[in-house]
Amino acid sequence: MTQIKSICIYCGSQPGNEPEFKEAAIALGAKLAENNIRLVYGGGSRGIMGAISKSVQDNGGEVFGIIPDFLLPKEGEWDRSANKLEIVITKNMHERKQKMFEESDAFIALPGGIGTLEEIVEIITWAQLGRHEKPIAFLNTNGFWNPMLELIEHMKTAGFIHTANKVQPIVIEQAQDVVKILQTNSD
Repeated sequence: MTQIKSICIYCGSQPGNEPEFKEAAIALGAKLAENNIRLVYGGGSRGIMGAISKSVQDNGGEVFGIIPDFLLPKEGEWDRSANKLEIVITKNMHERKQKMFEESDAFIALPGGIGTLEEIVEIITWAQLGRHEKPIAFLNTNGFWNPMLELIEHMKTAGFIHTANKVQPIVIEQAQDVVKILQTNSD
């Protein structure tokens, strides 16, 4: 079993309309810190991104944020005195996503918007194409990802996913279960 030391979290730069989304991010951040797992994320200081980053830091964990320079005015307001916080600024989104991939042992999508969807779909695509075998999961808070999971099943059934065995993201309902489930599925 490969030990997971860094988890990439894809999530919204907005808090969403349900308080449970932010609460799940905070709970997951505490679990990551408790298990000495570094958070790798998009570097934002707002929304769910900001909540998970702050939670990891508040609980003594390590945070590695990666943000493209054009997003700095919108999302780049960190506590520069924070311990165990490293922010890398990239030239563009492609460089950001590549760095997030390189720095991570697993990937989880929390609730988010189009950017979150695009990032997790790219990582699933890379798995399907044999570029990696790292665990991929959806934290399905309040059933947020149910439509996406149904779409993936529909694409499989319709014959458009040629290696369906490689497109099997883990679905996790509770933030406190993430670390245990990912560690179990990382062989």
